[in-house]
Amino acid sequence: MKGQPMPAAEVGRLARAVLDAVGSVVVGKQEALELVLAGILAGGNVLLEDLPGLGKTLTARSFAQALGLDFRRLQFTPDLLPADVTGSFFYDQRRQEFEFRPGPVFTNLLLADEINRTPPKTQAALLEAMQELQVSVEGQTFPLEPPFHVLATANPIEYEGTYPLPEAQLDRFLLRVSFGYPDRDEEQTVLHRRIARRREQVELPPVIDAATLRRAQLALESVAVEDSLCAYMVDLVAATRTHRSVQVGASPRGSLALLLTSRARAVLAGRTYVTPEDVKAVAPAALAHRITLRPELWLRQLDPAEVVREICDQTPTPASELLPAYRSGVSSQASSAVITPARRDGDDPVHRYTQGVR
Repeated sequence: MKGQPMPAAEVGRLARAVLDAVGSVVVGKQEALELVLAGILAGGNVLLEDLPGLGKTLTARSFAQALGLDFRRLQFTPDLLPADVTGSFFYDQRRQEFEFRPGPVFTNLLLADEINRTPPKTQAALLEAMQELQVSVEGQTFPLEPPFHVLATANPIEYEGTYPLPEAQLDRFLLRVSFGYPDRDEEQTVLHRRIARRREQVELPPVIDAATLRRAQLALESVAVEDSLCAYMVDLVAATRTHRSVQVGASPRGSLALLLTSRARAVLAGRTYVTPEDVKAVAPAALAHRITLRPELWLRQLDPAEVVREICDQTPTPASELLPAYRSGVSSQASSAVITPARRDGDDPVHRYTQGVR
């Protein structure tokens, strides 16, 4: 039914179908693709930061096609104006009045290509759309129709003629994802698929549509999170503020990012509860761009994601009471398989634990 949350198992099934479709084009980057889809399911915006030619633009276009979303690409340049993003008023001589002409931001999925090549004033215009789901032009406010997501790309090594995003704007991105170079077999697969395709452009049939995506996003609100896991997320973020290599740690928005994306990862797996592994899996993408390393460490080229992984290794992991308890007598070999635990009628694993669950 339209507007009703989708069952987690159904979300997991559809999410796997979307990932399979995108994975048929973007080769060998399953973990990165899962993070991007988790960011979209969580209702956030994702920054794709990596070297040129590694599939950032292709990933955004493929997700838009597989999710059945309206897609616009905006190439950011030094001379791009805020009106080129949001739209502007023009004078209609026939009706003798000003009329608003929407810009490319009025879409479902916007690819902000090379966002660090445009001045801060234009970046700020996009920032309002990302955070408030609206744009302001000439004193008037125009809402954006959900779902609305921004996938922005940035080149991490080319800084000449660029305007790096300040930390306050980086903090608005739910996740920062990198792809990295493919290995030899993956790169060879790219060539084989191009030969078999016999054309340059790739067109994916839609797996779902915008309304279905909205229902899938609503399913996240029913995912259970224990108090011990909430405390674990807070401890991870607090540790970024006291780590020896960090000058400025993550804000409470980092804790919210962990909550949202770990819920999304649980739903991707068809679960109705979050585990500590979900939190650890999303922590580098959710927190690395929110911390500032000490200046003396820049010469060592220390990756903030490595600092976050070190914090995850050093922070005690809580035990989850929501993990299914298998009945005694199951062999160790059988327990390693995927087993659906028996459940009594009317037993809801999301609301089974009334104490200590959010």
